[in-house]
Amino acid sequence: RLDKKAKNEYINEDLIWNLFIKITLGLAAIHKLKILHRDLKTLNIFLTKDLEVKIGDLGVAKILSHSGCFAKTLIGTPYYLSPELCEEKPYNYKSDIWALGCILYELCTFKHPFNAKSQGGLILKILESEPEPLGNNYSNDLQKLVNNIFEKNMEKRPFCQDILKSSV
Repeated sequence: RLDKKAKNEYINEDLIWNLFIKITLGLAAIHKLKILHRDLKTLNIFLTKDLEVKIGDLGVAKILSHSGCFAKTLIGTPYYLSPELCEEKPYNYKSDIWALGCILYELCTFKHPFNAKSQGGLILKILESEPEPLGNNYSNDLQKLVNNIFEKNMEKRPFCQDILKSSV
């Protein structure tokens, strides 16, 4: 599982890109089937011993009738909630992208991009602040991708295909 924490270490950037692209390809396949995962998080990303990626726990997934549809129910783990979910606005695939960004950030830092002592405080941080920069261990390209994914405006956030095109 990707939620296992290493102390005082960081993951090599090449490995992060490798895992992140595999996770993004898996999410793209789910989205192609018009399915929102709605609970994408490190606990639901599984690795084989050969570092193959499996996305699990589709128990709260939702099938959209077409790609322009929006869902309206509040689902997901608080640390991975997108701004639109925090504001109880309709959401789409871009909310899964936000959660994907949280996973990428955690791979780089071993911590959540937004953290607070209460759910209300967490929601305020998601809505009003930016995560700390990744640090000197990682490239500007990786930091730029994190910034693009954490775009507060859902319409400006990339789709899986955009991320994959820019990461190749």
